[in-house]
Amino acid sequence: MYKHALKGGIRTAKQAWKLKNELGKLNLELAKTNSDFEQHLCEAARIIQSCAPPANNTHRPLLLLKKHGDNSKSSPYNSSSTSACSIVANHYRTAVNPRSVTDKTVKPVFRVETGHLNALISSKQFVKVQKQFYRDFSSASLGSSLKSSDAPLLGDLCSQYRVILAHTSADVVPGEDRHQAQCNYQQKRRAHQHIQSQEEQLEQQKMAQKTQFERLPTNVVPRHYELLLQPNLEEFTFKGKTVVQVQVKEPTNQITLNALDITIDSVELDYECTKLKPEKIVYSVENETATLEFGQEIPKETAGVLRMSFTGELNDKMKGFYRSKYFGPNGEERYAGVTQFEATDARRCFPCWDEPAIKATFDITLVVPKDRVALSNMPVIKEDSLPDGLRRVRFDRTPIMSTYLVAVVVGEYDYVEGKSDDGVIVRVFTPVGKREQGTFALEVATKVLPYYKDYFNIAYPLPKMDLIAISDFSAGAMENWGLVTYRETFVLVDPKNTSLMRKQSIALTVGHEIAHQWFGNLVTMEWWTHLWLNEGYASFVEFLCVHHLFPEYDIWTQFVTDMYTRALELDSLKNSHPIEVPVGHPSEIDEIFDEISYNKGASVIRMLHDYIGEDDFRKGMNIYLTRHQYGNTCTEDLWTALQEASSKKVAEVMSSWTQHKGFPVVSVESEQRGGSKRVLRLNQCKFTADGSQAEENCLWTVPISVSTSKNPTGIAKTFLLDKPSMEVILENVEESDWIKINPGTVGYYRTRYSSKMLEQLMPAVERMELPPLDRLGLIDDMFAMVQAGHASTAEVLALVDSYRNETNYTVWTAITNSLTNLHILISHTDLMDDFHRFGRNLYEPVAQRLGWEPRDGENHLDTLLRSLVLTRLVSFRSEDIIETARARFRSHVTGTNLLPADLRTTCYKAVLQDGDEKVFEEMLSLYRSTDLHEEQDRISRALGCCSDVKLLRRVIDFAMSGEVRAQDSVFVIVAVAINPKGRDMAWDFFKENNKQLLERYQGGFLLSRLIKYLIENFATEDRAREVEEFFKTNQIPGCERTVSQAVETIRLNAAWLQRDRVALAAFLGRYKSHYVR
Repeated sequence: MYKHALKGGIRTAKQAWKLKNELGKLNLELAKTNSDFEQHLCEAARIIQSCAPPANNTHRPLLLLKKHGDNSKSSPYNSSSTSACSIVANHYRTAVNPRSVTDKTVKPVFRVETGHLNALISSKQFVKVQKQFYRDFSSASLGSSLKSSDAPLLGDLCSQYRVILAHTSADVVPGEDRHQAQCNYQQKRRAHQHIQSQEEQLEQQKMAQKTQFERLPTNVVPRHYELLLQPNLEEFTFKGKTVVQVQVKEPTNQITLNALDITIDSVELDYECTKLKPEKIVYSVENETATLEFGQEIPKETAGVLRMSFTGELNDKMKGFYRSKYFGPNGEERYAGVTQFEATDARRCFPCWDEPAIKATFDITLVVPKDRVALSNMPVIKEDSLPDGLRRVRFDRTPIMSTYLVAVVVGEYDYVEGKSDDGVIVRVFTPVGKREQGTFALEVATKVLPYYKDYFNIAYPLPKMDLIAISDFSAGAMENWGLVTYRETFVLVDPKNTSLMRKQSIALTVGHEIAHQWFGNLVTMEWWTHLWLNEGYASFVEFLCVHHLFPEYDIWTQFVTDMYTRALELDSLKNSHPIEVPVGHPSEIDEIFDEISYNKGASVIRMLHDYIGEDDFRKGMNIYLTRHQYGNTCTEDLWTALQEASSKKVAEVMSSWTQHKGFPVVSVESEQRGGSKRVLRLNQCKFTADGSQAEENCLWTVPISVSTSKNPTGIAKTFLLDKPSMEVILENVEESDWIKINPGTVGYYRTRYSSKMLEQLMPAVERMELPPLDRLGLIDDMFAMVQAGHASTAEVLALVDSYRNETNYTVWTAITNSLTNLHILISHTDLMDDFHRFGRNLYEPVAQRLGWEPRDGENHLDTLLRSLVLTRLVSFRSEDIIETARARFRSHVTGTNLLPADLRTTCYKAVLQDGDEKVFEEMLSLYRSTDLHEEQDRISRALGCCSDVKLLRRVIDFAMSGEVRAQDSVFVIVAVAINPKGRDMAWDFFKENNKQLLERYQGGFLLSRLIKYLIENFATEDRAREVEEFFKTNQIPGCERTVSQAVETIRLNAAWLQRDRVALAAFLGRYKSHYVR
């Protein structure tokens, strides 16, 4: 499509070469081939500065300009000359900051070239040629991105035009006669070249620096959108129209909004009987904006209507408006059209003000095939038949809301329907033929809605709630208002094939997303800096909800291992970040959807909930949601509401937890005074994963609670530790009594006990006197001290023996998590056999107690514990367990006795661990024979535990094939990477294919997750440096913090191994002498 423009451009450029006027040297910058075409025409940076744009317009494009009249005496810094400038050619884009016109380092360049420029642009012949040049290039669709197939043509043009410009550049200062003394001329030439090189270096430095992100201007804001979308599910394109009611707050001649990967085909602004079309549309790929520039000023306080039509691609990146593959009844490929807009991808679907604080209402219309289901946030209010087998579906108007919550889905689905006690229609949409798999999610959703209505004392504001399973979906779920989208594995339950753990996870996910309908949708964070308000709170409330619906899950105990300890682990790194982290560009926003925003956010809210009490917490929530409904908030608004409800200094207590990264370690010593008084001496300082002294001098206000052996489940004393150290006296405590700090593991901090206090606690662990959460918190804190170098690995492994009588699933999960980290470390040594022996002796008694078959009336946690323990014993090479697992697998494959879903991972790993190619092919056949996403996940991830490196290479190839969905292939590769046999190979694969992976995932959390697990299990300084160097050379947007954290973890592993290897070998050797197995 660009051939005509290229030929014309070359022709007119050659005409310019023949001009008698000297041309100023224009450095034609060959930009990236995927940027817009006009970026490649002319770099006019120095020329354009002579007609500097207004100072307040930092995003105005650099244009090729002409000036009327004789301007030989004009200064480029003269305001009158600026006003005299008019446009000759537009559609140019550049990364050069117009503010650089004031930079003293570049002014000499303008002085050298200004006189020449003035002579140049006064030439009518040159203006004529430039107009022709513009006409040739504007015949191409300059608003669309350059196709990769056009890159060679563009490169050819640029190289030819560069030669032309090189021969027509000015080498003399204006007014000089080139025929004067040669030495003087050469001096001038060298001086000019020196100035140019300095300027070029400066420009390169500026380009290398990250452009400061700026939010959208608020001089024009939307009030209401009418949005029409028409996807083409065969050609993977869509077209659309928006009619936006806008309010102009300040006089302006331009409107800037967000647009990315779409082409705006037409624009018209109507106001006060005036119709305006923009003279040009200026796109900024970096800022993801489109600026509509009008020929006249739009008055202040104008209410107008902005009409736009646009086109785009139904992409395969799982963001914006994308295509999701599924299979028809005869196995043929079909596609649905699906949206995923959080955080900043509504702009990939339609031009909009894509910021959470710029809210509006929406009337959404879809034009779809007659045989497809069409869904959006609101119920359907009208349908019309259209020609060509299409129908138009109109949806009711939404409440005022942010663009990232808009959603549409077009495809083939079945559904189950119910109604909540408070009258809300609830539907769960499933793949065709799997209607019954939506029943469990329907039951949860219909109970969750009235629970939240009661808890918040605010009714759900929409008339319907849809949940829908999407085949291709990058996240777990997305809380679009009234239309929540899920991965299939997070919403579908097959009674015969879904594990209990998966079912529990689905209940939590449904609870989480529906909580967002109030906390996030009704009241929204003002900017992504406050993302934790959305995610931290929903992550806390999902546990409240599931505890209410399924008390048998003992879900609050699981909170500590699922959320709390994972947050502490990441937050102990120097490369962590505060809960509230300033973010700007979308690549930065994606990176904070992590354990800090979710898990730490939920953990500090849980601590706050405990501090102010349930009643005041609920009251404060109602104040917050009522006061700010349909609006936007920041963290301080939440503190104000909770403070008002509780009369406690919430902001004073909580500000340190959201504004500082990390958390404190509270060191405790005790002294007995008299017969029944115990003095506690507490000190706080920042905990660091490497045990070093923190660079920051942080002080937290820590809610401290204490329990004693007299009442292990009660609270003996509470107080605030708001200074570096403090003494506290406990009454009625005998010398033989133990003291437990942070009972219930509610406070978000580590505890380091004196040796004497720890010795008193360990018998209480053995006798199971301490409640499960306290046994869990104690062992987790001890392993953290080991990693930080405050305790020996061998010493803590000896203390683990105190947990041999442990029966609680969550405590064993904490032990398992810690031993898994140690397992990865030991995999770099020759101690694996001895460590396996230690693990077998620790876990086998539990396995013998539980057996393979569930008992009648068995509780929920024992079922989870069986799967955990047996899987660990497979990893620890327990011969008896592996032999039984293989036998059960054979019965499963032959159909004699199907494996319970909870034990399939155990058995799959047992057969694959030392399996050959025949076993590998057998597992692939199982994968291909099932259409249950959960079962495919189990099989594909189990493949990564093979010991044969050749088979592991096949696993990676399989992950990248079309058989595995892009959303899942990351986790299959991760399964190889965490296998010591596949660790190096997986890293080599990434290094060779990082560009392909970047193209597939476009940055985002899936790629971050892959990078994290690929590299964080190394344990040498050489690997740390290699990883650092690789990512310096191959930068991946949105993954910078992940890389820093992983490199830090590598160095922690290396230090840990060097510090404890000898003592650990001695301990395991002594242990070996006591046990034969």
